[in-house]
Amino acid sequence: MADSARDDEQPQRLGPIAGYPDWPAFLEREPVRQSGPEIRRVLASVLGVRHAAASGIRVDREWRTDGVHGRELSWQLPYGPRTRAWVLRPDDDRRGLPGLLGLHCHGGVRSVGAEQLLETDQAPHPSASRLRDSVYGGLAPANDLARDGFVVLAHDTFSWGSRAFDLSHPTPRLSGLIAAREALWREEGVTPTEAERFDVVSSLHEDSLAKAAGMLGTSLAGAVMTEDIAALDVLAGLDEVDADRLGTFGLSGGGGRAVLLRALDDRVRATVVTCMMATFASLVPRELDTHSWLLNSPGIRAAGDLPEIAASAAPRELLVQYGTQDPLFPIEGMRDADRALAGTPGYRGTFFDDGHVSSPRMQDEARTFLAATLAA
Repeated sequence: MADSARDDEQPQRLGPIAGYPDWPAFLEREPVRQSGPEIRRVLASVLGVRHAAASGIRVDREWRTDGVHGRELSWQLPYGPRTRAWVLRPDDDRRGLPGLLGLHCHGGVRSVGAEQLLETDQAPHPSASRLRDSVYGGLAPANDLARDGFVVLAHDTFSWGSRAFDLSHPTPRLSGLIAAREALWREEGVTPTEAERFDVVSSLHEDSLAKAAGMLGTSLAGAVMTEDIAALDVLAGLDEVDADRLGTFGLSGGGGRAVLLRALDDRVRATVVTCMMATFASLVPRELDTHSWLLNSPGIRAAGDLPEIAASAAPRELLVQYGTQDPLFPIEGMRDADRALAGTPGYRGTFFDDGHVSSPRMQDEARTFLAATLAA
């Protein structure tokens, strides 16, 4: 029988990395990825990207609805809790289909991860439903792409959803920040839901998580990339997937993940980046507090500007969608990025009169692009 007192000691002792007791040892024994062209080696080095193999992959449940055959998967990485993921494909169960990795946004929402991209036969988590309504135009892009003939894998990545950290024993610093936020809620007469409270606490925790990552030889972006590459391995290994026709898509933080994944892995043949492209000069210093540690990654400039990192995977196909009303990116920084990418083989950039969203029109364009480039 477990000693509850001892069980309770571990999260307190681990503090900011509670829930991931095996993460430091993994980072110490696993070398940083160092292969490929120079920009890839530099990017992997400054981010601290490792190789992490998914094991114990299992199907936890499956369903069929509205032309989609869905499966809920989980797997174990060498550290942390099990990863939850979903695979959606056409209901006719063909084989040799192109595969897409759907990358969820940051959104300041960690109570869910990949579920924001899809619908199942069950009621969605409230946070997933809210995100679909607010930033995806009420649509489930993974379901639409599955009906188009793709196999879409969407997974919770490092610190989101099933991969969230245990914040039940906050450090004194985090406790103080939580207390201040709770005082503000009381003053405003707000009673947050459990998920809303967790999202706020997780955002407050991100600073400590980024510190821990840096001291352990990685970064928040590097830890996310390590897990995204592991998920790409899972996608490529599915029986129904043609591993020579892989792509990825993402909005906001998911778009940033797509840029990095494209630069780090040659298997990604086509990429859609939505509302996540501008020059670093347009973001620093005036937009530093606008964006999270997922974008503000220490040392990333050593690998180049964001458009340079995206262009490093040419001539593989790249669609970048810009929102002219996006409040998170200065329009001049987006225009400069588009000019920097212009002429890059495989690149196309489009501007929409939208904010920081993946609107229905953007999703229609992305579906057409992916069908054409990956021959769905």
